[in-house]
Amino acid sequence: MTRAPIRLSAQVLTCLAMCLIAAPIIWFSRQEPLALFARPAGPLTQLLVGQVLALVAASASWLLFKLTSHSASSARTIQSYARLDLRGLNPLWISIAAAIGEEMLFRAALQPLLGVWIVSLIFLLTHVPVYRFRKMDGATMAQAASVFVGSVVLGYVFQYVGLLAAMLVHMWIDIVGLLIVRHAIQTRE
Repeated sequence: MTRAPIRLSAQVLTCLAMCLIAAPIIWFSRQEPLALFARPAGPLTQLLVGQVLALVAASASWLLFKLTSHSASSARTIQSYARLDLRGLNPLWISIAAAIGEEMLFRAALQPLLGVWIVSLIFLLTHVPVYRFRKMDGATMAQAASVFVGSVVLGYVFQYVGLLAAMLVHMWIDIVGLLIVRHAIQTRE
């Protein structure tokens, strides 16, 4: 039984919901909520450093996929994300929405309250339905480890560079990942 693809609108609405949850947490837990976009580094520095880190992270993501493209973990990841509607520019829009929504909620709202490690565990748990972690085998552990480590890295980028940098890194990792998934699907067909 083939499921209907998860539409772009569902992805965008999910990320909007994350922003709506994050907004009051940020507003009531920070003395200067709007300074979030200018600290610890200024916006231009965040964008420049974020773009460099994004290039490194996206390249590492692509290389890791190339090295593990025939693994069970890669096959399961492709299968999980193949449910998304990846036509046209959708990988770009999905990646932008996810980067903004998830970084606002997990990094900007929750991380200052709970810390990098706990937020990364929560981030992993929210990705369980996406990755369909059912078995505790090597492939599942590899997928879970990559999500957790990626979240920890994003947490430290947020902490030491800033929110805009974390969003850029997240966005580019997702863009590369979704384009890899789209290419894998097209290659199979």
